[in-house]
Amino acid sequence: MKFITIIPARFQSTRFPGKPLAILNNKPVIQWVYENAAKALDEVWAATDDDRIFKAVQDFGGKAIKTSKNHRSGTDRCAEAARILSEKIDFDVVINIQGDEPFVTAKQIEQLASCFNNDTEIATLIKKIETTDELFNPNRPKVVIDKEENAMYFSRSPIPFVRGEKENDWLIAGTFWAHVGMYAYRKNVLQEITRLSPGKLERMEALEQLRWLENGLKIKTAVTEHQSIGIDTPEDLENAVQLLKEKFV
Repeated sequence: MKFITIIPARFQSTRFPGKPLAILNNKPVIQWVYENAAKALDEVWAATDDDRIFKAVQDFGGKAIKTSKNHRSGTDRCAEAARILSEKIDFDVVINIQGDEPFVTAKQIEQLASCFNNDTEIATLIKKIETTDELFNPNRPKVVIDKEENAMYFSRSPIPFVRGEKENDWLIAGTFWAHVGMYAYRKNVLQEITRLSPGKLERMEALEQLRWLENGLKIKTAVTEHQSIGIDTPEDLENAVQLLKEKFV
């Protein structure tokens, strides 16, 4: 089975415009993403609608492709790039890594790839929740899985509910999983999900992946021990700089 990594990256951002080009230890954030992805797969492409990002990727020796400015999500941008690239590159599965995830690891990408057998349609990563604060944080989506490690449901609420236990004891009563927002899709499935209309659950939870579950698609999960840090705000960038300082001290 052949894999390709596509990194959707846009310049416009409400909280942090231009974040893929923000400098993190002398390199733009997207270069960190690209180089880490390239440790796992040879075929890595950045997909962007912005000339500045396109040029930055080419300047550090990466491969980039221009996409429409009208995409509502990174998934849509990734799908367009996959359609264009499929005309010249042979691949079966697309791994989608956001352009603001500088600490993505090769192991995480390899874990996503390992999920694919004859039946896998979509794969994503999950991580064990270790603290009560994380469990009850609505900005940290949770997921419940079945015996085959397929996702059953995603929610901003802590799931499953533990009846008869104090909230501080929930982590003692059971295992809870946080969703790590990295995806891999079979090539045809990626195109299929971009044609689906938003569902009721997606609109209620504001979680795109619920659209896929509502339409009967299966999402295979793999457990990661690494928590990637996305750069969504200038404060996130400062935290990332500090993290790198601590790592190399």
